[in-house]
Amino acid sequence: MSNLQLRVISAVVLAIVALGLTWLGGLPFRLLSAAMSAMIFYEWTRMSRPFAASGLGFLPEALAAVFIVALIAGLSAFWLLPLVVALVAMAAIAAQVGKSGQWDASGLAYACVSGLSLALLRDGDHSGLVAILFLFAVVWATDIFAYFVGRAVGGPKLAPSISPGKTRSGALGGAVGGVVAGLILAAIAGAGNLALLGLVALALSIVAQAGDLFESWVKRRHGCKDSGVLIPGHGGVMDRVDGLVAAALALYVIGWISAGADHPARGLFPI
Repeated sequence: MSNLQLRVISAVVLAIVALGLTWLGGLPFRLLSAAMSAMIFYEWTRMSRPFAASGLGFLPEALAAVFIVALIAGLSAFWLLPLVVALVAMAAIAAQVGKSGQWDASGLAYACVSGLSLALLRDGDHSGLVAILFLFAVVWATDIFAYFVGRAVGGPKLAPSISPGKTRSGALGGAVGGVVAGLILAAIAGAGNLALLGLVALALSIVAQAGDLFESWVKRRHGCKDSGVLIPGHGGVMDRVDGLVAAALALYVIGWISAGADHPARGLFPI
């Protein structure tokens, strides 16, 4: 089986699982978000630590476990947000004192914010369901259109020192595809503020591509080709969700501004 076939099969399976748990919402989706956070932190530390152990014992893992338990338990943003700040601060202080594990605090922040944004966006209502489906539509369409437009058109590289395969034409094609997909999803869902959601979709597409470049930079910084080997044809979990988690954070912040930290989707999708 070719690598392309593996990529397609893996992508389809992951999409089915993600959509199924998104439809269920509540605890099943929080479990998905928590598992994603755990795998992101695991892969981050595997890449960034020069040795098998960080010199901090199991403290970073224990801090990550505290967040994962809190997320699964269904704590509100009122408790989760300060908890994340406290956990990341503890990891950073411990790294400074121990003179090791310097990347653990940033990895913990990345993993926690990723899971938190997704879980609080979904919440348990219909607005949350539409918000996550909108997010998926924009990010997945961005990935697909960027890949095919970039291959078909080519041209100048987007960021050759970070990700040599990405082109400016692909980035533009991805942005257009992301906006179109987001608007189609919003229209089907019955959202009325399509002009605003078009701008949001454009912002999410740009942020998703920036998130992809960020993860590529982290891998290049640590001499890794893939973040892991868990997903056939794709590498690690971080390789698959880098753009998604960046866009999820952006959508969460936009929703937070419009409707509050606990129910951010209701501001954009009052359906």
